[in-house]
Amino acid sequence: MASSIVDAVVNPFLLIYATLLPIVNPLGGAPVFLSMTRDIPRRSRHNLAAGVSINSFVLLLGSLLVGSHVLEIFGVTVPVLRVAGGSMVSALGWQLLNQRGDVIAEERQEAGAVVRREAALDSFYPLTMPLTVGPGSVAATITLGSQKPVAIETLRDLALIGGGAVAGLAATTTTIYLCYRFAESIETVLGKAGTNVLVRLSAFILLCIGIKIVWSGASSLISTLHFG
Repeated sequence: MASSIVDAVVNPFLLIYATLLPIVNPLGGAPVFLSMTRDIPRRSRHNLAAGVSINSFVLLLGSLLVGSHVLEIFGVTVPVLRVAGGSMVSALGWQLLNQRGDVIAEERQEAGAVVRREAALDSFYPLTMPLTVGPGSVAATITLGSQKPVAIETLRDLALIGGGAVAGLAATTTTIYLCYRFAESIETVLGKAGTNVLVRLSAFILLCIGIKIVWSGASSLISTLHFG
């Protein structure tokens, strides 16, 4: 009995955490987060890290619970979501990959003034979405939420499995917070040159992930066409 209860909680926890963590990649996103908020006061940046974590949890939880139903209401399929969201990710990755220090410094100063006035608003776009929780994470979470576990027989089973899934989301977003909160320490360990390399590499990976998401969605859409 005890082992079945543990399995009912641990299995969805590990499934959610292991699926989302590589897609979210908070360690790779930490230098990008720091580069976009470097001119913001440290306390405001830490508050932004907490805001991004909270926004990510709410967004992923909503995707898990009602994402598939919302898509059905608007007639939007997951492949369409991947194409649209992947395009956003690709655009962000391309922008970060080609950013120039002198141009971005002025943009950061302007962004810093806005963030100091409206930190809660700016913590969502683009820091939460699409930088942290992109269409890949949303699509993966919606897919997980649309799958009905075969082990659900009673309300207790539903509560245990749901609790494990929510705990997996909480663990994922806590990891996001820790990586973003200590982004400066990560930069100190890596050094400026290492951080610049990691930022460029993360931007390139972000661009590749965006193209992959677009291709995945486009392939699914193309497969539905009937020629001839």
